[in-house]
Amino acid sequence: MKPIPKKKMSTTSGNLEYSQSGEGIPAVILINGGSGPIEGWYKVFHELAEETTVFAYNRFGVGGSDKPSTPQHGNAIVNSLRELLQEVNLHPPYILVGHSLGGLYANLFARQYPDDIAGVVLLDSSHPQDLKINETQNGFIRGINRILRKFDSFSPHNQWNEVHFVEKTVEQIGQAAPFPDVPLFVVSGGKKPPMLPEHAYQLRKANQLDFVQRNPQGKHIIAFRSGHFPQMSEPEVVKQAIQECIAKVRKKDT
Repeated sequence: MKPIPKKKMSTTSGNLEYSQSGEGIPAVILINGGSGPIEGWYKVFHELAEETTVFAYNRFGVGGSDKPSTPQHGNAIVNSLRELLQEVNLHPPYILVGHSLGGLYANLFARQYPDDIAGVVLLDSSHPQDLKINETQNGFIRGINRILRKFDSFSPHNQWNEVHFVEKTVEQIGQAAPFPDVPLFVVSGGKKPPMLPEHAYQLRKANQLDFVQRNPQGKHIIAFRSGHFPQMSEPEVVKQAIQECIAKVRKKDT
């Protein structure tokens, strides 16, 4: 595994760890899933950097970034990312690539700052309606989840963890402007995660399709050999989707 070199940059909320490589526009911004580190992109990072500028970072509480000291809901995360991009002089337009929970932040970022966004790629992304999947779980599982979240909140830093503010992030997406009319590629894992009930999986599949149906430039790609981490199990599929998005953006610009 070729390492991804990392640096740190100071922001108003603390130090954030990031990696930047390559040259060219549009810049590709890789947004990790929940608690996912920069290293999760190692199968796509370097090859994408041969084509354009690639940027990845660790949100507060992940890797070498500082622990969070304020609630990490969507607005806070988008603002921290924008500040970090400005501090490292990485200017738009951007292609946002959001995996899992990172897809919610890419969704919100694109709605709040459409002029900065050239395209979006979602990798088995969380959908605002995915919260309803939790309602289909039995009471015992919901109770365990509540206990774990309450226990986690006893830590002075964990109380601000993004997992406690997903509902707030979804609310912020609902209050934001419509998703911009930009190229959108939705890569969905074709395998059901082992612990996910079948009915919940079917709901999630419908939500993945909803991303595309709501966007005139949307394209749905199924990574048939992948579950929730297509960038790890089928990196070629992910790279191809991002490269196709880059090509579409560049063609439009010319």
